[in-house]
Amino acid sequence: MIRKFIKYYKRHWKLFLLDISCAFVMAGIDLIYPYITKILIDFYIPERKLNMILNTALFLLIIFIVRGVLQYIVTYWGHVVGIRMETDMRKELFSHLQTLSFSFYDNNKVGYLMSRIVNDLNDVSELAHHGPEDLFISIITILGSFIVMLNMNWILALCTFVMIPVMIIFSIKLREKMHQRFSDVKEKIAEVNSQLEDSLSGIRVVKSFTNEGYEEMKFDYGNERFRKSREYSMETMARFHSGINLFNNMIELITLSMGGYLVYINRLSIGELVAFLVYVNMFMRPVRQIANLNEQYQRGMTGFERFQRLLSVQPDIKERENPRELKDVKGKIEYRDVTFGYEKTRVLEHINLIINPGETIAFVGPSGAGKSTLCNLLPRFYDIEKGAILIDEVDIRKFSLTSLRKNIGIVQQDVFLFNGTIKDNILYGKPEASDEEIIAAARKANAHDFIMALSDGYDTEIGERGVKLSGGQKQRISIARTFLKDPPILILDEATSSLDNESERIIQESLELLAKGRTTMIIAHRLSTIRNADRIIVLTEDGIVEEGSHDELIKRDGVYSSLYRKQFDCEEATGIECSRF
Repeated sequence: MIRKFIKYYKRHWKLFLLDISCAFVMAGIDLIYPYITKILIDFYIPERKLNMILNTALFLLIIFIVRGVLQYIVTYWGHVVGIRMETDMRKELFSHLQTLSFSFYDNNKVGYLMSRIVNDLNDVSELAHHGPEDLFISIITILGSFIVMLNMNWILALCTFVMIPVMIIFSIKLREKMHQRFSDVKEKIAEVNSQLEDSLSGIRVVKSFTNEGYEEMKFDYGNERFRKSREYSMETMARFHSGINLFNNMIELITLSMGGYLVYINRLSIGELVAFLVYVNMFMRPVRQIANLNEQYQRGMTGFERFQRLLSVQPDIKERENPRELKDVKGKIEYRDVTFGYEKTRVLEHINLIINPGETIAFVGPSGAGKSTLCNLLPRFYDIEKGAILIDEVDIRKFSLTSLRKNIGIVQQDVFLFNGTIKDNILYGKPEASDEEIIAAARKANAHDFIMALSDGYDTEIGERGVKLSGGQKQRISIARTFLKDPPILILDEATSSLDNESERIIQESLELLAKGRTTMIIAHRLSTIRNADRIIVLTEDGIVEEGSHDELIKRDGVYSSLYRKQFDCEEATGIECSRF
């Protein structure tokens, strides 16, 4: 884990080297000061050598100014190294998350992922800066002060250092407990973030059901668990720091007592005792730094371990080596003995289907029969268990994922729009498109007129997930986005099922224009919207049970005819749309 951590210094080795070099010189300056203090007290001051006292003071002033400059470099550029490493890690993690399959996101909450990307890596950044720097300065200071103290008086030096092994044992014993505590804290804050993201994202549903109290109760539960977890971690940390401070005071007491005795028996001068006390204080500072570093190490490495665990997750959907590029698509699609299921639930079994270039195919059937799943397998959002799916007689697993998905356009019932302008969202279909292309796509989607009626036209901010737009407006922007992408294969997943009659009529016109000349797969519950499909596939738990045109299936008087009559009779009787069967 440490080797993996160290590799992130590679890109910033020059700044890291500057940081460590300045820290080294600072440690050297700190070692000089107590020795000069000893000389002043033992020689220059008793002998009243004013000239040497002034020269020494001037020398100390110069090295303190130099140290101040070095401290600035270490504090600023050292943190810059940590921040840049954190940025690299966050970029790597976000890029990795983009490669993971739908199944990963089916099983992981957004709040957990956000916590790992933001909170965990913030702790890692602090460790990246302070870890090597503090450790390096501490080692230099401890070794340097110990050598100087041994040369001054080996008896007092050994007495001073007698408590160090006890401190080390104490630190090691609490280290594992601190690691567990900080790991639990990160898990609990991830749960709070997840619940917070979920509740705020659904605030309109919360308010419509007047469930603010229930959401507060859920949040309080997670928040309380986080509080307890943090309190436990603080208790462990308090034990650690109070223990370290007790050892510090014991060492100072030993030094003062033993040093006083050695002065009494003339084995130590006053200047040497003062220098010893300064060295002990200097020696204990890095010891305290190491103690703090231990806490920081537990925080940072806990975050880094979680970061590495997430990076180690492999996408379910993998490309072959040197995949083919899908080009010049004619649009023939074939499902050949396809079997698929989610974990232990089998959804599709031995599905065989051929869709000809430019053909419009509609899938109907009860919810849960696998209509959306069948379509989601085509762009490889999930991989099949058995069989093969082919485009233009070639297995889709031979194509690169990018080229495959670039040739497939999807318009869904649940439209997702990004926070930004209308123009930004339409551009998502083709980021390099010109303004003329954007407007042309919007016109085809019957969206241009309502866009121009808005205060800022195409530059209108639509809010998070397009909250400032109606359902029909959002759907038309989604269709414009797909027009701009201009894919040869099209999937329409219940694109009009949640709209009013007027919006449905407008969008149906746009969809028919969008489908023209493309191989189109439609998932629909409103059977009246697919009467003009070239073929209708009836999919149930038993697989494909019927296929044919609307008229053919009505004449056959089978499953489709029964579903159609039920829906028609329902609408006749109630005067409302019966979109489910």
